[in-house]
Amino acid sequence: MVLCGANSYTQKFYLNEQFAMLPERVKEELQILCVIYVEDVGGILMLEYDEEGNLDFRVEADEADYLFDEIGSVLKIKQLRDEKRELLESLELFYRTFFLEGKKQEAEE
Repeated sequence: MVLCGANSYTQKFYLNEQFAMLPERVKEELQILCVIYVEDVGGILMLEYDEEGNLDFRVEADEADYLFDEIGSVLKIKQLRDEKRELLESLELFYRTFFLEGKKQEAEE
């Protein structure tokens, strides 16, 4: 499930509507994180949850985008994971609590 993303080609930020209940401060931090990434590196960045509720950074770039910095991408993601560790861990806990637990309870009923 995609939490949010930013696209350097269309210069747009996306936040999944299912996460509209997040506090404004958190939504703003996510937007800043994503936009800074695509401004620095280029391409498309999406923050996605895997099946266990871990938050992954998924990056895409057009094949013709010679300005996309693959090495810079890896370094920037490492930097963001370090700087925003608390935020990312909180978002994983939020997802596991409100989305994964809700699905487990529905399946048990």
